[in-house]
Amino acid sequence: MRKLLIYLKDYKKETILGPLFKLLEASFELMVPLVIAAMIDKGIANGDKGYVGRMCLILILLCFVGFISAVTAQYFAAKAAAGFAKKTKKALFDNIQKLSFSDMDRIGTAAMITRMTSDMNQVQQGVNMTIRLLLRSPFVVFGAMIMAFTIDARQALIFAVTIVLLFIVVVSITAWSIPRYEKIQSGLDVLLRYTRENHTGVRVIRAFGLEDEEKDKFNSQNNHLMGMQKFVGSITALMNPLTYAILNLSIAYLIYKGAFLVNTGDLTQGQVVALYNYMSQILVELIKLANLVITMTKAVASGNRVQELMELKPSMKDGSVTTFDKTEDHVVFDKVCMRYEKDSEDSLANITFTAKRGERIGIIGGTGSGKSSLINLIPRFYDTREGSVSIDGRDVKDYRMEALRERIGIVPQKAVLFHGSIRDNMKWGKADATDEEIYEALTIAQAKEVVESKDGGLDHMVAQGGKNFSGGQKQRLTIARALVRKPEILILDDSASALDYLTDKNLRAAIAGMDNPPTTFIVSQRTSAVMGCDKIIVLENGEVAGIGTHEQLLDSCELYREIYDSQFKKEA
Repeated sequence: MRKLLIYLKDYKKETILGPLFKLLEASFELMVPLVIAAMIDKGIANGDKGYVGRMCLILILLCFVGFISAVTAQYFAAKAAAGFAKKTKKALFDNIQKLSFSDMDRIGTAAMITRMTSDMNQVQQGVNMTIRLLLRSPFVVFGAMIMAFTIDARQALIFAVTIVLLFIVVVSITAWSIPRYEKIQSGLDVLLRYTRENHTGVRVIRAFGLEDEEKDKFNSQNNHLMGMQKFVGSITALMNPLTYAILNLSIAYLIYKGAFLVNTGDLTQGQVVALYNYMSQILVELIKLANLVITMTKAVASGNRVQELMELKPSMKDGSVTTFDKTEDHVVFDKVCMRYEKDSEDSLANITFTAKRGERIGIIGGTGSGKSSLINLIPRFYDTREGSVSIDGRDVKDYRMEALRERIGIVPQKAVLFHGSIRDNMKWGKADATDEEIYEALTIAQAKEVVESKDGGLDHMVAQGGKNFSGGQKQRLTIARALVRKPEILILDDSASALDYLTDKNLRAAIAGMDNPPTTFIVSQRTSAVMGCDKIIVLENGEVAGIGTHEQLLDSCELYREIYDSQFKKEA
């Protein structure tokens, strides 16, 4: 948590002035009992109305100045806390963007969302309350005790004993609750994962009629989380009644002893009232401090989780090379083995092939054969466990990832569009793309008529997730987005599955007919999509079952022949 405080450095003025104004307010508050004591002992006892009136004006002045100081302090505290949260969220988001796919798989999307939202809100609230109360409450508590000593040392010993007892209660409960709040936040990660899965897969759940089972799973985790929160909350809730009990017993004893001292003439009535007021101030401030401790406990627990993610370094080290040589052998896989995080077996084993510049490479195989895993190694979304992937004669690990991915156009399996205009989505491929370049890419992707049929053309707004487009339209638009940058390498990861055969054929022909056509990797389960490729790689259980042209594989690769026959051969 402490390392996060570096993001407060731009708010030094606010973090200093906020507590100072709170201390100023507390100083005026500590003067109030003395003024009341003087009013009773001198004004009321002597029947001096003028003196009582002057003391009343002083009380009003102290109240007004204290109010202005409190408002100013809260303004500075809120400004510092909001600025701190903004900078911390930005740094956290930037670090998440640097993480590799393996890192994200290990942490989990739900955990990252929780830390960016719930945990950050807890930390922001903790910083706000700390600036406002961390110095003020102890200052009032110890200030009241010191002021009590100036009135009567014997009675002030009650204050000293009370404060020690309260300190023991607060420290004990705080030390116990911090690790428990961290477990609660971890439980929130799991609950968010259930929520996210149900939200994204609601249609599948309803299609299989599993609503009740999913409700039971959610309710079970929700009840478990509630149980933890109730247990921890019941312990931390003891802080208020315990502090109330200790302080009220102290007040009762103070009044009891004060009555005897007034009767003997050792104390005046005004001094007893002042001591009572100081004890009441301690009561109020310790209640605030107890609530602050609970808030800080949650903030520290959440801050530790945020800091853990902030300190997580990408498992992939970025390269330094930004220049590319145009070699004939464009993409080379040399004895590549690849394994996902926490898997016991390789997803790819001993993959070796060469893609010439401008070639079309088809990748085909059954579900789970490793097609997507293979093409994810080219833009270095994952690293190889053994062997190497080279582009233009150099290992992809040597290149700056930004420079590497600028030369690659990727169309993932799931077509993803973002909220905004069609033009905005197309400019993800090239930020300074002109409308002419965008329409050229749309034409190649067979998506020009899709855009022209929409109101506003390129200015037509895309709903979140592209819900106002069909599956095939989304796929064509995502292909166009990749083509806008005119990449040297184009990866189509089963990205034409929603297209009809004619549109798919026209798309492949248009890409092949481009000026300086890219080296294209076409991942598909359709033999019709890859049969025209210069080279086809057949995968089975992460290994190469065959490499060659369509005709060669029909003769030499039994698996390819089975796939082809299942799709084209008709029974007699």
